[in-house]
Amino acid sequence: MDFGTLLIHNGHDYEETTGAIGVPVIQTSTFAQTDIDAHQEYDYARSGNPTRKALEDIIAQLEGGARGFAFGSGMAATSSVLGIFAAGDHVIVCEDIYGGTWRILNTFYRRFGLEATLVDTTNLDNIRKAVKPNTKALFLESPSNPLLKITDLRAASAIAKEHGLITIVDNTFATPYLQRPLELGADIVVHSATKFLGGHSDVILGLAVTATDALGRRVYAVQNGFGAVPAPWDIWLTIRGIKTLKVRLDAEQETAGKIARWLSTHPNVAAVSYPGLETHHGAAIHARQSYGGGAVLSFKTKTTAVARQFLSKTKLAAPAVSLGGVETIASYPVTMSHAAMPLAEREQRGITDTLIRISCGLETAEDLIADFDEALR
Repeated sequence: MDFGTLLIHNGHDYEETTGAIGVPVIQTSTFAQTDIDAHQEYDYARSGNPTRKALEDIIAQLEGGARGFAFGSGMAATSSVLGIFAAGDHVIVCEDIYGGTWRILNTFYRRFGLEATLVDTTNLDNIRKAVKPNTKALFLESPSNPLLKITDLRAASAIAKEHGLITIVDNTFATPYLQRPLELGADIVVHSATKFLGGHSDVILGLAVTATDALGRRVYAVQNGFGAVPAPWDIWLTIRGIKTLKVRLDAEQETAGKIARWLSTHPNVAAVSYPGLETHHGAAIHARQSYGGGAVLSFKTKTTAVARQFLSKTKLAAPAVSLGGVETIASYPVTMSHAAMPLAEREQRGITDTLIRISCGLETAEDLIADFDEALR
């Protein structure tokens, strides 16, 4: 079955009792026990809810995993997955990581004794060199946020397996439509479903998928214990959004390619990073492990003044946090997604005052280019 068809016919086509086309919203906090001495699937909504189970089944199927889990946000998903590790454990993390992930590792989890080493995982030797006796996991993003760096997920996962590590991949930018890390050897995938999976900038939700039931039991213990679960209505919005993922991403990444090529020729632009460009340093690897360049790109202007001018002058791109909606969003990482990262660390990674990240929406590419040209000049 084609993936676009699978997005629609996902095992939850209609509700069996009434024949309703769509998953019902079960808005309840608790469930009546038919037999107080016997286990039943649902007892308290923190532990499980039929609406939530539908979404968890859907994302597990799309990612090709054993079990799926829904959380109240993307960071709740990431934090809960990291919660399967213990004090004294060590995690290797790609250095070009989402600022929220950097923050939770370097503040919250550091206080509880979870050690993290950030390395440039585009060079696989850096992964090998970072492994220590207490290393338990490898945490990756590809494409990364915000510089769109590409890590060879198959090769990196193979290195992790050699050392008995769990490979975790944040697949938010690509989604399972464009990239399926579990098929490349990863063990856990996380998503901010707030982004492309929800797709309409109207929901906050996170997802995780494990390759095995054994890992799933560990993640469920944290999900149930922390209780950072989403509300049924937010779950329903995400299920609805997933159905249109293909048509949205097809259009959005076509626009991203046009804008990336145009920006590459602009006199006020110093560099463009988009894995769909042949000139991108990771283009060949990305083409082997993904099914498209995606809808996110970043670029650096020649001066900070031009970057700030662009963000204040653009009319069709909302200067905002987040990405993946039907509207184009222009983010300024130094004051938005990576504001918590110290200046020296940002600059070391290339996250400078001239960097702008664009998430392309469903506007016509030519209209966006005209607007961007005016804003840049």
